Amino acid sequence: MTEALSSLDQSSALVDPDERRGGTGTARFVLSKIGGALASLALVVVLGFFLFRTLPGDPVRFMVRDRPTDPKMMAELRAQMGVDKPLLQQFWDYVVGLLQGDMGVSYLQRRPVFDMIGERLWPTILLVGSATVLAVALGLWLGIRAGWRRGSGFDKAQTGLALTLWSVPQFWLGLMLLVATDGLFPSRGMHSPDVAPGFFSEGLDVLHHLVLPCVTLLVVFYAQYMLVMRSSLIGEMNSDYLTTARAKGLRDDLVRKRHAVPNALLPTVTLVFMQFGMVVSGAVSVEAVFSWPGLGQLLYEALRGPDLPVLQGVFVTLAGAVVLMNLLAELLYRVLDPRVRTA
Repeated sequence: MTEALSSLDQSSALVDPDERRGGTGTARFVLSKIGGALASLALVVVLGFFLFRTLPGDPVRFMVRDRPTDPKMMAELRAQMGVDKPLLQQFWDYVVGLLQGDMGVSYLQRRPVFDMIGERLWPTILLVGSATVLAVALGLWLGIRAGWRRGSGFDKAQTGLALTLWSVPQFWLGLMLLVATDGLFPSRGMHSPDVAPGFFSEGLDVLHHLVLPCVTLLVVFYAQYMLVMRSSLIGEMNSDYLTTARAKGLRDDLVRKRHAVPNALLPTVTLVFMQFGMVVSGAVSVEAVFSWPGLGQLLYEALRGPDLPVLQGVFVTLAGAVVLMNLLAELLYRVLDPRVRTA
């Protein structure tokens, strides 16, 4: 028994102290990031509530459309909507309802805000998801070729074009595309009223409506990924490991594919997650231009009221998605980059 215990002590002594702390360090890192994300969400809830209270306009008067209305009826409407309570009491009721999954009831449509957001969520995911996937694929492809041929005519042309497109406002570009296509693609909505029923025909109709808003987001955001990928690849081109790979006799295209590109991808992959908020904010203006029935269009419609429960619900949903994607980016960066794990 004594010999067994001594051998166990010797084997445990051989374990690197950093490896012992590895699991604890990872758990501490994850918990700290989750705690920061929850704190950000709490701040979003507070700002979302009090920010929209500063908007001009009376939602009750908007509901009655300035028609002569009995003051008692208006008082009853304010009581039903809860806007007659003190501001702090309204905030407390909002937070309690939010923790229970209740985002309130729309002032204008008298429907649960949660249901309204659920109906508009998937069109936004379709638009943002399609534009992001295409922008990442195009940006990486062009960025790799431009960076590997630094100083060439292709590099100069692509860099100049990307810098120009990156500075273009999405709503202006959407309007220009409407003028340029001149009725070639649908300019409003997500469905045509006269489309034949059926999965295939309805799917093609949605894709036809998706072209212009998706291209608007794609053209702006591919430029960012292209420039970051180009810059990252240029930073890797003079590294020692590439010189060693060439010295071993590897072809230039293999050096690029197997060594340079995988290491240069790290900043771009994390950027895809961290820039999700920029894509979502762009989608809000693009949906307004093309009347795309997503969260951006819902937010635009609610601002006209103002429909405070809808504004708060959409704001929390969009901001929560941004916080979640930033959290995933930080966790993914730790997984992909060993230097972060050992820091």
